[in-house]
Amino acid sequence: MIELEIGGMTCASCAARIEKKLNRLDGVSATVNYATERATIQDDGGHSADELIATVVKTGYTATLPAEAPPEEPETDPARTRLLVAIALSVPVVVLAMVPAWQFEYWQWLSLTLAAPVVVGCGLPFHTATLRNLRHGEASMDTLVSLGTLAAFGWSLWALFFGTAGLPGMTHPFTWSLGDEDPRGMIYLEVAAGVTTFLLAGRYFEARSKRRATGALKALLELGAKDAGVLRGGVEARVPVSELTTNDRFVVRPGETIATDGTVEDGASAVDASMLTGEPVPVEVGPGDAVTGGTVNVGGRLVVRATGVGRDTELARMAALVERAQAGKAPVQRLADRISGVFVPIVLALAVATLGFWVGSGAGWTTAFTAAVAVLIIACPCALGLATPTALLVGTGRGAQLGVLIKGPEILESTRRVDTIVLDKTGTVTTGRMTVHDVIAAPGEDAGEVLRHAAAVEAGSEHPIARAVAAAGAPTVAVTGFRNEPGRGVVGRLPGVGEVVVGRLELLRERDYDVPPELVDAVGGTAVAVGWGGTARGVVTVGDSVKPTSARAVAELTRLGLTPVLLTGDGEAAARAVAAEVGIEHVVAGVLPSGKVDVVERLQAEGKVVAMVGDGVNDAAALARADLGLAMGTGTDAAIEAADLTLVRGDLVAAADAIRLSRSTLRTIRGNLFWAFAYNVAAIPLAAAGLLNPMLAGGAMAFSSVFVVANSQRLRRFRPLS
Repeated sequence: MIELEIGGMTCASCAARIEKKLNRLDGVSATVNYATERATIQDDGGHSADELIATVVKTGYTATLPAEAPPEEPETDPARTRLLVAIALSVPVVVLAMVPAWQFEYWQWLSLTLAAPVVVGCGLPFHTATLRNLRHGEASMDTLVSLGTLAAFGWSLWALFFGTAGLPGMTHPFTWSLGDEDPRGMIYLEVAAGVTTFLLAGRYFEARSKRRATGALKALLELGAKDAGVLRGGVEARVPVSELTTNDRFVVRPGETIATDGTVEDGASAVDASMLTGEPVPVEVGPGDAVTGGTVNVGGRLVVRATGVGRDTELARMAALVERAQAGKAPVQRLADRISGVFVPIVLALAVATLGFWVGSGAGWTTAFTAAVAVLIIACPCALGLATPTALLVGTGRGAQLGVLIKGPEILESTRRVDTIVLDKTGTVTTGRMTVHDVIAAPGEDAGEVLRHAAAVEAGSEHPIARAVAAAGAPTVAVTGFRNEPGRGVVGRLPGVGEVVVGRLELLRERDYDVPPELVDAVGGTAVAVGWGGTARGVVTVGDSVKPTSARAVAELTRLGLTPVLLTGDGEAAARAVAAEVGIEHVVAGVLPSGKVDVVERLQAEGKVVAMVGDGVNDAAALARADLGLAMGTGTDAAIEAADLTLVRGDLVAAADAIRLSRSTLRTIRGNLFWAFAYNVAAIPLAAAGLLNPMLAGGAMAFSSVFVVANSQRLRRFRPLS
């Protein structure tokens, strides 16, 4: 995959032209995104980057390989300067033309003096782009603008120097539609200057909005630290992050950004990952815990060993996913691109037809010329080309801020269609970690003592249940004579207590322990009996805990019109208990890892459109098979790679947020496209019918583009549930 930064594009038809030229190369499949100004190229023909760049240059545009670092913002913006000059000069021209009472004896010559720099100088980008396209036998939006403004300006020059418009005391009224005035006395300087200014304003605000739309990705890329305090030879030295290598040990002080992904070797602290995951609560970390580059150390001093640097970090992978989504095209955008590609030649033909119709009908050259210029100016397909990519830019960028990574624009359509969501239990609905739920002591025994003795013996085992008991009891006493009884439990000796047995009741009975009836009734689900001195003293129940937000997430998914289905390899009773706790009615239990795909396929065979949420290696195939795959970012790389959406913060509420955001983005795209299509469909006939002054047409065209970009910006205000 090769990416190129494209320069010189002014509308969607430019992007369509470059895409067409690149796709003519053998083995090349390219998409060019006007909003991001990037070409994404899949090359199976062995072409070098220089060859691809040369093809773009031959088409009349510039192309470069993307820079490693984001470009610095220029101190002065030429587009802004050009716009301000145009406004200052064109306002008097428009005012004089619109208010006949202010038209003094030589007002028309002052208008010419002010309008000429606007049309020729400020409008130079339109004219140079038109000449460049003409050299390649092409036409674009700039062609329409340049022809329209230069025609209005040229007509005015002819009327001033060879007609009657230059005579002292000449006046003419301003009208919003066509009239029957003498063409020799008509000037269109306010049209030429006003349209140029309107379009420059539209371009400027469009570019500024596009920069704001990519702000989330830029903020993501800038999260990383610039340097790090690396420990080498026991001495700390500040070095640029680019010089960090895997296994380097570096210091992170309170308030500093963690330089790169790594594992804590020394110290304890809290880490704020809100900019990366959207999770506002800092996470406690200590020796052995993984930390992510770009997160902020808000507590104590940490010493971290780097495990990933450069493009191998979580931050870099997130940025790459967002960029890939923004560079792609939704199916509906491809239709818009095809229309934009043929739109300009059609408009040129319509303008000529309009001119011919009005002249042929005997309306006169003034009427015919004004209508033709209005058609040229109002028909530019900018809004059509911006409708989808600007919404994608803002939507995917906002998702990145909230810890929701959308792999591609085609995913949005899937979120609208899904009606069933399959939730893997372990690690998705539940934490995936065993914890102690309860300690039941026999009559006359102390529950705290039961847990402490059990924890002390279980500390010698690596079994997940043993680790959960050990963690809950925080053992401080050394065990002697430890022995593991595979599948049944453990045995050890404690000072002052003697032999302690922890495990199944069968293990205690084999050793002739007395088991009170109360404890027999308490053993159910995942539980271990604890005994010493020949008597069972209590039972410790252990289980996988439901995440605190799971019930709320399930309720929201149901509100969104999805039917949740709990999928697990656990037994029916355990699965039903979890389902009841979070509010899920449909349960599929006892499923082997290889059977998860079968469950998804069975639901699809029933006519369901299925989303799947999972986090493990054994979920990867089902995630890929589902109509929409959502992977917990806390899960395995295999699951994340197979999924369509990645939920960075590993919270099921993020799944509901992801679907809400995707649907909002899709609604915005559809709204933008409706506006863009409706605008052109309605405006061109009005202009051809002579119902629009060309200056009004220019303002409307500029407004349509700004409206589409501004409408997309509303996605920046999307609020997550949590």
